[in-house]
Amino acid sequence: MVSRKSLYAGIDIGSSFTKTVLLDQNKNISGSGINFSGVNLQAAAEKALQTSFSEELFLLDIKQVVTSGFGRKNFTIEKIPILPITEISCSAKAANFLYPEKSLTIIDIGGQDTKIIKVRNGKQASFKMNRKCAAGTGTFLEELALKMRIPSRDLNELASLSSDPKKISSYCTVFAGTEILARIREGVKAEDMIRGAFHSIVQRVIEIDTIENDVVLTGGVVAHNPVIIDIFKDVLDKTILVPPDPQLFVALGAALYAVDSES
Repeated sequence: MVSRKSLYAGIDIGSSFTKTVLLDQNKNISGSGINFSGVNLQAAAEKALQTSFSEELFLLDIKQVVTSGFGRKNFTIEKIPILPITEISCSAKAANFLYPEKSLTIIDIGGQDTKIIKVRNGKQASFKMNRKCAAGTGTFLEELALKMRIPSRDLNELASLSSDPKKISSYCTVFAGTEILARIREGVKAEDMIRGAFHSIVQRVIEIDTIENDVVLTGGVVAHNPVIIDIFKDVLDKTILVPPDPQLFVALGAALYAVDSES
């Protein structure tokens, strides 16, 4: 007979993807899951939570759920308490868990927005977000891939082949598309334009706020495009820290809140 144990779930319901992390009472990861968010956030969270279970884990073992992300108030589950907490607070929680007692600047690059969160003594000190524009987010890359008829999953590999990056100077995604067409007419290589687009994202990000102390890079863009990590290392004279799974960072923080809610 399988022994039962207490589990604590963190669910990050983002605009593009929904992520879950399961922790046991000792804050060890028992499972994780990722699913497209789509238009039904409840269903997306249910599926992501379901995929985080193994045969040895049971839904009834969950003692507490903490939700985060833009859809944190769009999930319910019968007979299990749910506590919504902002992704800013969950990011600070995860940062202090992975890098305790450090002053940090968290750069979270998501599909629809980018956040810079400063953490001091394990607590959120400040945060800023990008303007209401796709520049500096995953959407910028998706639009680039669409314009160039290249699968978005191939962008990182192509960018790694570039020897002469050509920066995309336009701040607006629409204007950037026009700029890309002009570069294509000029005969600029695809890999150089793509690498340049990653450089442009980094530039947009560091313009949001001053970058202090060690930097933690998180979010789906970082998880799927390691080339952007290299660019940050080149541009910033800082120690760059990357969590084991950058896309699950907020969900981890939410799960940590869930564990601590019972203490």
